Amino acid sequence: MFKKLIAATALLTLGSTAAMAHVTLEGKEAPVGSTYKAVFRVPHGCDGKPTNVVRVQVPEGVISVKPQPKAGWKLEKVRGPYAKSYDYYGTPTSEGVKEIIWSGGNLGDDEYDEFVFRAFLTPDLKAGETLYFPVVQECPEGAVERWIEIPAEGKTSDDLELPAPGVKLLEKAAGH
Repeated sequence: MFKKLIAATALLTLGSTAAMAHVTLEGKEAPVGSTYKAVFRVPHGCDGKPTNVVRVQVPEGVISVKPQPKAGWKLEKVRGPYAKSYDYYGTPTSEGVKEIIWSGGNLGDDEYDEFVFRAFLTPDLKAGETLYFPVVQECPEGAVERWIEIPAEGKTSDDLELPAPGVKLLEKAAGH
């Protein structure tokens, strides 16, 4: 009986560790029409290999993206046109950062780090929905972790094996 209890506990522990081992956002909620500080928590490398590249895709409706440089990592901002023009404090904005790439670093499989950017969540985004940021971790020898799955309607990230990190959008905050 005791052996079965230990085995069951070990399985539960391993299962919960695997479920918690994906890239997540520190801030789980943010109001539309406001600035958002996205802190991506990367808890490991790829199957024993260190992470050397972290790519974050910026979804439509997220503008004025300013990534935070990281010591020891090269920062690249891939710019492109938005699907439409957005009003950013009175300035029409029709293009900007669509992807952020931190590369050349060395995040060991047994280490943790955070990758950060600041952006504006346009009022065009729908409160009540979750906004997803697909993330890809690249490691040596072609190893890769693709946190890019977005749940279908009626499903949640818990239903997915490799969920993209997401932030729940709230109503626009009152005031300035």
